[in-house]
Amino acid sequence: MANSPEPTPAHGEAVAQENQDPKAEIKEQIEEVKNHHVLDAHSFHFFGDKETGKEYGFPLPIILWDNGLHVFSSSKFDEGKVAEDGGNYYVLHHERIYKTDATGALTEHEGHPTNAKPLDFSITKGVLSMLVIALLMFLLFRSLGNSYSKNGGVAAGAGRFFEPIVLFVRDEIAIPNIGEKHYKRYMSHLLTVFFFIWFLNVVGMMPFGVNVTGNIAVTFGLAIVTFIITTLTAKKDYWMHMLWMPGVPLPMKIILAPIELIGAIIKPFSLMIRLYANMFAGHLVIMSLIGMMFVFKSWIGSPLTFALSFIISLIEILVTLLQAYIFTMLTALYFGAAVEEHHHEEGHH
Repeated sequence: MANSPEPTPAHGEAVAQENQDPKAEIKEQIEEVKNHHVLDAHSFHFFGDKETGKEYGFPLPIILWDNGLHVFSSSKFDEGKVAEDGGNYYVLHHERIYKTDATGALTEHEGHPTNAKPLDFSITKGVLSMLVIALLMFLLFRSLGNSYSKNGGVAAGAGRFFEPIVLFVRDEIAIPNIGEKHYKRYMSHLLTVFFFIWFLNVVGMMPFGVNVTGNIAVTFGLAIVTFIITTLTAKKDYWMHMLWMPGVPLPMKIILAPIELIGAIIKPFSLMIRLYANMFAGHLVIMSLIGMMFVFKSWIGSPLTFALSFIISLIEILVTLLQAYIFTMLTALYFGAAVEEHHHEEGHH
């Protein structure tokens, strides 16, 4: 009997593809969808047709500074293409833009590209979402303010829904934690932070939403603003009680001063981690549960995972508001500590 010929490489690849575990392929697709939802990107992608290979979405502007300003559409990066602008070549790798040559080659070290990166000021889908929410807030509360002046201090339209929330932030967050004397200075920031985080969280829960508050760069920016305002508006008593506590022995002052200073720096950044971790984890849990429906494909597993994902989604809707409330409450506490008036009568006894 003649020996059968060994399969060619092409035939071997086809056999490997046929023998590939369908569940493994589904898990890979689920992982791609999860990453697409929770991570930022330089274009908006809604869905794709696997049979035709057509993608549905829209590109966003790429804005780079690389020995001059370079502005072009992210569509130049479609299907792994090399983008050329002004004689410079760029490639998009894991949503990071690297300089390259006309071939698009990347030099890697331990799995990470070592090519130079231009300064990237691009409008990503996260940035676009924040701009849209900022514009929506401006129009909404400008309308609310105008309705007060036109209707003798009575809200009209959509303002009737948001007015009680504004009063809640004032009466239940700002005044109790900052005080009647100083709360008005901080109300604009507290209201902006509360509604900005809440609206972004709600948008992130939508089918084609963007997980903006699950991006640590965004929560870092919010924490920095809180830290700067606290530092610039703090009273002398705030710094005295932090760096040179009255009524405390000198050796203890020397020990406690650096600890208190580090604590003052760390406190706002706890806001960053809390908001980022809660929203990022919440989105991952929901996307994982939805993906499990396609893995099980059974009359028991799929309905159970659907019901669980639905319940978690309802809880996450509550969390969107809760996280905005917690961030605003802690911000008000930091502001209140910065302007608190201390009495030193006990030092004269």
